[in-house]
Amino acid sequence: MRFGNNKRNMVRNIISIGLFLFFLLLTTSSSSGPHKSTRNQVRKIVIDAGHGGHDPGTSGNFSREKDVALKIALELGSTIEKHLKDVEVIYTRDDDKFIDLDVRAEIANKKNADLFVSIHCNAFPKKHIYGTETYVLGTHKTKANLEVAKRENSVILMEDDYKNRYEGFDPKSPDSHILFQLYQNAFLENSLDLAARIENQLSTRAGRHSRGVKQAGFWVLWRTSMTAVYVETGYLSNPTEEKDLNDEVQQSYIASAIFRAIRDYKQDMESSN
Repeated sequence: MRFGNNKRNMVRNIISIGLFLFFLLLTTSSSSGPHKSTRNQVRKIVIDAGHGGHDPGTSGNFSREKDVALKIALELGSTIEKHLKDVEVIYTRDDDKFIDLDVRAEIANKKNADLFVSIHCNAFPKKHIYGTETYVLGTHKTKANLEVAKRENSVILMEDDYKNRYEGFDPKSPDSHILFQLYQNAFLENSLDLAARIENQLSTRAGRHSRGVKQAGFWVLWRTSMTAVYVETGYLSNPTEEKDLNDEVQQSYIASAIFRAIRDYKQDMESSN
């Protein structure tokens, strides 16, 4: 019996080490190849509108996350194209269609993107909760962070052959989310920097209540090999904030705030060269 347990533990350790080395190789190769010379530049930005198609995401009294996220994402992309002429904007989706989580990350990796910005809306049973949150990849410091990650990662269950495609990852299991503790983003420092800028701009530029920068194990952030953030633009479960998130003027303010954070991040990164 003891031998069986030891054997299983040994197998788990080998798998964990193997996955860690694979991830290390992935991030090393991505920064040592042709893209190395522009790693401190921002030339390609992937904008990821969360959910879509048969996956509505969270919802409020009259709106769905997938629709709000898409509108803000398109507004953000348009603003970047207008004011940052040297930047290519790439969308994971630009209409109401379902995109697998691993495909979203694959798009960013194949394009050698410099930034990955995923746009979402939040929800909570207590309707008085409101405000913005920007996540980077990391451990779950609070139960609330874990619940958000589990909810967003549950999109996997809507995909075909998800058990094989996601290597046995179970989005409903806290144990599976422990995996993310082994894979701190190779670009964590830059991601934290961008996330802090976004929250600051959302507060000062868009007048939103900032709930701060947080860390959680979002699959789509784990799979991207670049600076990556996950922006929760507000709570659809809060009646007042739901109205704001569906207002075109407020959507433009939110997009403008995220744009300003990206612009300032880009300027500082490129000046360091």
